[in-house]
Amino acid sequence: MRRSVVVAASGALALSALAVSPADADSGSGDTQVLKVVVNNGKTVVLGATGTKTFTLSITASDNSGIRDAFGWVYHGSFDNPDGHAGPGSDTPMSCSPDPRSESTSICTTDITVGPLTPHTNATAGTWQVWTSVDANDFDYVNKDSAGTFLMKRAAKLTADASPEPVAKGKVITVKGALTRANWDNGTNGGYVGKPAQLQFRKAGTTTYTTVTTVTSGVGGALKATAKATVDGYWRWSFAGSSTTGSATSPADFVDVTGG
Repeated sequence: MRRSVVVAASGALALSALAVSPADADSGSGDTQVLKVVVNNGKTVVLGATGTKTFTLSITASDNSGIRDAFGWVYHGSFDNPDGHAGPGSDTPMSCSPDPRSESTSICTTDITVGPLTPHTNATAGTWQVWTSVDANDFDYVNKDSAGTFLMKRAAKLTADASPEPVAKGKVITVKGALTRANWDNGTNGGYVGKPAQLQFRKAGTTTYTTVTTVTSGVGGALKATAKATVDGYWRWSFAGSSTTGSATSPADFVDVTGG
């Protein structure tokens, strides 16, 4: 059999070495092609410290005889010795539908559920690979050990607290907050230290936030900045994300400015 045998536990993310032969990984016969691979509609998969995340793997493939079935899973690390993988397993076919624009092309999809991570590890945050195997009606086939890539990141959270409330016009307010992120090693959220977060303000009655200043998170992810209060409005913190951690925006804190 030309498919490598891999199994993901109950569709959840399983972190273990797989018994996979590299010689079987990237091979094929005939004119079967993988044309396109899309994970999570092209968006980053962001996973928290607890709970699960389900996303869709979509593979577009073609063969002059049409596509019979396809198989796919995702992994982190090297193909022959991955430190993380997830998917329905090589013996569970994806759902394939002919592309109405071409009888020789099909779009095959499957849902993949990740988390809680077993065992927990932060090392798997970042770039993941897509493995796929596609069979044609004329028994042509193709195996691709790296048919595409996507990002799986640790979820971040932000808080914001502006004081005093209310405040007299022209006085200084202090906006505090904390930047934390999911720790996949222990299933908790912990402070994200040494990362830039933007303090942003939106005047009451408007829809656009402007950046007031940028602060680097301190111990425990702590954030603190001061600003002069001039009008009623909303204060929040925003974090753009990093190579291993998703972006985050805090709930806005409204400050009533009195006098003047």
